[in-house]
Amino acid sequence: MMVTFISQCEKNALKKTRRVLDAFANRIGNNTWQTLITEDGLQTVKKMLRQTASKSTAVSCHWIRSRSRSQFLWVVGNKLKFNGEGVVPVNSTQVIDIKMDENKMMNKKAYANTNKQPLDQHLFAVGYVASELMKRITNSDDTKKLAHVAFVAGCLHDIGKLDPEFQQWLNGLLNKNKHLNEECDGLHIDKGKFSFETHASHNEISLLMYHLMNNENDNKINKQNKNIIKHAIYWHHAKRFRKEELKNLAYIFKKTQKSLANIKFNDFYDVSMHLVQSVNQLSKNYGANFQIDGLLKKLDKEKLEDIAEPNLPAYKKYSEINEDVKDFSQEVIFNAKNNLIRTAVISADRLVSQLSSEQLNQHIEQQTLITLSDKALLNDRGLVTQIKECIAGFEKVYPNSERNQLQSKAAIELAICDDESHVKVLNGPAGCGKTKIALEWALNTHAKKIIWICPRVQVCQGLFNDLTSQEYLPNAQIEINTGELKYINREDNETPEGKAFSGDIVLTTIDQIINAITTHRHVTNLVDFMNAHIVFDEFHEYINMPAFNLLFAELIQAKKWQEEKASTLLVSATPNYFFIEKFLVIDDIVDMPSFNQSKYQIEFNTFDETIVDDTNPLYHQQKQSDANNVTFVISNTATAAQVSFIQHQQDENAILFHSKFKKSDKLKLFNKVFDSFKNGGSRKFSLLRSGPVVQASLNISCDHMVSEFTHAENWLQRLGRLDRFGVNEDVNTYIIAIPESIQLGKGNGGCARFLGSLFSFQSAKAWYEFLKEINATTKVVTIAEIYQWYSDFYNTSKGQRAVEEDLLTVLKKSAQLINAKVHDPMSPPKRKVSNKKLTMKKSSLRGDSRFVNMAICDLTVSETPVILDKYVIANDEQGGLTESLDTIRNTGLIDYIAQKDSRINENTLLKGIPAKQMNKRKVLLEGAATSPENAIYLSYISEDLNKIGESEPHDEAIYYAVCDKQAIGKISKNQIINKLMFNK
Repeated sequence: MMVTFISQCEKNALKKTRRVLDAFANRIGNNTWQTLITEDGLQTVKKMLRQTASKSTAVSCHWIRSRSRSQFLWVVGNKLKFNGEGVVPVNSTQVIDIKMDENKMMNKKAYANTNKQPLDQHLFAVGYVASELMKRITNSDDTKKLAHVAFVAGCLHDIGKLDPEFQQWLNGLLNKNKHLNEECDGLHIDKGKFSFETHASHNEISLLMYHLMNNENDNKINKQNKNIIKHAIYWHHAKRFRKEELKNLAYIFKKTQKSLANIKFNDFYDVSMHLVQSVNQLSKNYGANFQIDGLLKKLDKEKLEDIAEPNLPAYKKYSEINEDVKDFSQEVIFNAKNNLIRTAVISADRLVSQLSSEQLNQHIEQQTLITLSDKALLNDRGLVTQIKECIAGFEKVYPNSERNQLQSKAAIELAICDDESHVKVLNGPAGCGKTKIALEWALNTHAKKIIWICPRVQVCQGLFNDLTSQEYLPNAQIEINTGELKYINREDNETPEGKAFSGDIVLTTIDQIINAITTHRHVTNLVDFMNAHIVFDEFHEYINMPAFNLLFAELIQAKKWQEEKASTLLVSATPNYFFIEKFLVIDDIVDMPSFNQSKYQIEFNTFDETIVDDTNPLYHQQKQSDANNVTFVISNTATAAQVSFIQHQQDENAILFHSKFKKSDKLKLFNKVFDSFKNGGSRKFSLLRSGPVVQASLNISCDHMVSEFTHAENWLQRLGRLDRFGVNEDVNTYIIAIPESIQLGKGNGGCARFLGSLFSFQSAKAWYEFLKEINATTKVVTIAEIYQWYSDFYNTSKGQRAVEEDLLTVLKKSAQLINAKVHDPMSPPKRKVSNKKLTMKKSSLRGDSRFVNMAICDLTVSETPVILDKYVIANDEQGGLTESLDTIRNTGLIDYIAQKDSRINENTLLKGIPAKQMNKRKVLLEGAATSPENAIYLSYISEDLNKIGESEPHDEAIYYAVCDKQAIGKISKNQIINKLMFNK
């Protein structure tokens, strides 16, 4: 092999290295040697150089592969003497003084921030690092051009800082040696009388300048990618809070003119172009791959006249009138590109802005900016070793078992990259060991970190119990991070401040992940998401969740662009083949067989859902049974589970579980449910009455099941808890409670309306008709055969039409919700005195909620409920109890509270606001209730009722019910009256 050695040694190291190199190679220059050498000989040279190395040693070695190509091999000594390719940097840059015109000079250099980073160096560095980040987090032909897009967006993101107002303000800070932390939302003018009501922010000015500079006839960057550049420039900071919102570029232009004062805009344009040329020169000297080209060197006055026409870039937008699922898929792609470029620019901006001016200049001179992007990558902390021990443990306990072998086979298939997207789907029936397969897949694909994303908190809790057990990963850092729960390895070990998402495996909800693409504060989390191994567990639940389905698709699309580096697994026993194949466009589904050989029989039990008695299978009293004969009754709503539990509480050995508990009760009851019904559990209870929360990913089992009618995915998920571990010798009966209205093909009953609210009524009805057509109730079958029914259903034209109809409906609703509720990232108005931090978003995609409090109602004797003289949340207790704004409003409770509450609490927010100003009162109550200390009271104790002159509670009052056995949770007075005969 032909090699070249380059020496940049100093002092005594010169003589030492020359002796070594002269002995092996021909000197072809003062600091250069070349020779033919074997690999062993080259290793000898490297070894001898290391033996003589000191701080002044710096020798690089290059392999001459052909006349036109060489390969950098290694450096011995000071690596900073060479760039990332082993080349000696020979160019340096200097800050250019920027002249405005003869009357107005910026005598001081243009800076980017209080670290005194020269603006041109800052822009180039952000553009370069952003492009490198894009190269590292994507890997497809479709996104290779996006590295160029990220470069241009990064290089232009702060050209608006040439604003004389900004430079004057910044120089004032520098003269005082004042440093501002800009990590969260950048650096913006913050002084005296200055107001963004009359001035433009620097990112807005940057957008205006790029629009004017852009040569629309230049096609080196296509129109869509130019729009992505505009989006990244405009949204690399949150929107400034203004009373009058900016409508178009004309508004920005008028506000920019105020900053320019006597400076002609034409001159400002020329100065901006001068800055761009300086950035391009830096790029050229650095040897970067990109330039900012396709710009107009002189201001086009016609473009300036037409700036009222283009709209400002929408943060996120979907069409509400699409008539085809494919139309939504195309919009997902565009929004996903916006997410990635914006994240790359903001991440690069934050990395570069942390440097001192000396550090930044050194990085540019030594061509080491690429090391900044390394900081965004993950470090290997030995997760693979932990998983390997886990898998070995299963092999030791169950040597040569068919189960282990089939699980390993599935994990290998999932790790093979042989399709276009490389995002894989694991279709595994209940109890097949999906968690173990996912871990083995992570082992085969060399995971450094796993982010395990779940549709709800209870799924996270179930996985946490599994993964922290001795059977799985007792020595790894298993972190749970949801809106409610934040701890590592055990429930009493809270995650330290600033250490969120630091675990080896992070169990979190979809809500926490989509913050990266719907907010500004958490935007850089998308880089962590792109770098980590991702498991979307029970992903089918997002399909019928408005907004979440489109945002989930954006995340999947971003991972698809990583191709063989995607490392993403979608896990479900009910994958909804139409959604996977037609909407996400993924065709690599690995099927895992069921190991459960138990027998099942389906039974339809028709009932009148308006009657709440023993004729209704959901309210029917279950026989007292021993610990080996457990029944689950799963309702579509928490209320049905509550009422049935209350009715039979004294006659059943039951436990109640749903989603309407306060945080401490929910956690306590979850642990009781899991401990009782897990494999080898205590079987302390013989009956579980539950809402839908137990149907997914809870590793619990029963011997009999009654389920309210639902769509195919929920239907099979619930079935997965029936003899989950395959131990029953008798036939397992799965009773489906079918309302008479649905049995007659009508959609006017409560169950039908509920399914309609889930955007699944048409597909549920089609599933029911399919089961009748195949005579499902006449057969005794295995669970594998039932899952085959599910697959067959998706192959029927009737099934596909029904699923597509529901999906299109929910996607349209999603577009409406995103356009209405995914608000533009906004910087809040500054408040002079306010230490209160909001603990809940005012607007949420899952539905707007507020913290609430309420009186406790003892329903131990359901016929004679007792209102206790205390509230469920004490004054010194943290909240955790919430209710939807829709419920608070639609019941009339907010009107009642706004009228009465000030008489109870003298320090209320309503004090001094006349009763006739009801709207103002309601707005104040709802706004303040984002904090638990200002919770809205949905019912009152007797003492407080007397204060407002009332002897009876509001008809729609909501109480926190308890009994002598357990907490029952939130329930309305109406439910108690109508279904439990509430007698005062």
